[in-house]
Amino acid sequence: MSYKSLFLDSDVILDWLLNREPFAFYSKVLLATSRNNKVKVFTSALVIANIQFIISKQMNSVVAKRHVKTLVSILSILPFEGDAIDFALNSAFTDFEDAIQYAIATKNNCDAIITRNIKDYKNTTIPVLTAEQFLNTL
Repeated sequence: MSYKSLFLDSDVILDWLLNREPFAFYSKVLLATSRNNKVKVFTSALVIANIQFIISKQMNSVVAKRHVKTLVSILSILPFEGDAIDFALNSAFTDFEDAIQYAIATKNNCDAIITRNIKDYKNTTIPVLTAEQFLNTL
């Protein structure tokens, strides 16, 4: 399958920003691929807020803000709306946040979700891959 638009979950983005090995390598390559216009990369406003919170706690708010500015310059940010919450509340997903991310990705016609947490994305209508699995499809 040829992927033209990907939804990145927070763990993949944090791997890249925080250089969390061994996963950072795959996130870096994935983002480099997107910069070469081979694939459009999206995330949600919720993911951005979560990343800012996590990095602020692990480092500080100045570093977090710098990272968020980088993210919004290279990723397309999808809105987080009430229908995603409705979906999550009524879905069979065991993880509420993953259900929200799935709802946002499918509503915006993303071809796949890239995450390290594929086990929580059961019975989806689009592929859910790790960054490494995605890169192996190229």
